[in-house]
Amino acid sequence: MTKFTANLSWPVIKERLHQYYFLTRLDRPIGIFLLLWPMLWGLWIASEGKPDLLVLFVFVMGVILMRSAGCVINDYADRKIDPHVQRTAQRPIAAGKVKPKEALLVFVVLCLTAFGLVLLMNRLTIYLSVGGVVLAAIYPFMKRYTHLPQVVLGMAFAWSIPMAFAAQTGEVDRIAWLVYVITVVWAVIYDTMYAMADREEDLKIGVKSTAILFGDSDKVILLILQVLMFIALGLLGQKTEMGAIYYGFIGLAAGFALYQQFLIRHREPAKCFKAFLNNNWLGAMIFIGIFANYLAKSYQALV
Repeated sequence: MTKFTANLSWPVIKERLHQYYFLTRLDRPIGIFLLLWPMLWGLWIASEGKPDLLVLFVFVMGVILMRSAGCVINDYADRKIDPHVQRTAQRPIAAGKVKPKEALLVFVVLCLTAFGLVLLMNRLTIYLSVGGVVLAAIYPFMKRYTHLPQVVLGMAFAWSIPMAFAAQTGEVDRIAWLVYVITVVWAVIYDTMYAMADREEDLKIGVKSTAILFGDSDKVILLILQVLMFIALGLLGQKTEMGAIYYGFIGLAAGFALYQQFLIRHREPAKCFKAFLNNNWLGAMIFIGIFANYLAKSYQALV
């Protein structure tokens, strides 16, 4: 048996896949959901509740692949920082279990796989996908140069929305950009909560974030952003002629936003992280409201 063959033995492959599982953070799917919900908001609105099944499949898989790629490039960018942070010290690259060049290869494979799926869509969607890759690649490095990496994260996370509109309708209209802005604001909110949990360690190692930029005004600014987000969701409902069901679920989502304010009131890291995780439910409520609205309209059309 050659050395090359031995390196491709099942135990070795299994061990590498195990490390890639943690590298792509598939064991922590919260990021997938935070990407998935706004994509579904946009796709359901673009299709008026009847998305093309191929488009739906491509975009769900694209969310999983690009979130995984984002985690890989983030850990590559932070490979000299993560070993000094207790929460991230055991990540595969930081712990020396995956080499940086190996991680870059995984990132490229994930991006190419996602791009292969996008090739099933129309030309406008393919062109837009380039912007998504660029945003995903530059975001991890922003925390060294600006206190607004959360804004760049939001721009990257929201990029699936104009792409979904393009894939479903062949164009990106004003409604798409309204959903895009809502998603960017939402991402700034929940990722600031995430950054509040890491603020003390970030200050020590020189990493920038909105949590550091906002300082003692963080809770007030987050509240203002939440209010603006829900005003925009109300405007979205008006522009898309949503019914009472939609607004009912927006009310439930607002309840989760208030709960998050309660969690972060003392800036305790564990509770700030819990507030971040709670945004999964907020995003789900908005999607259920949109989904149920179009389902009700379809039922009314039948009767």
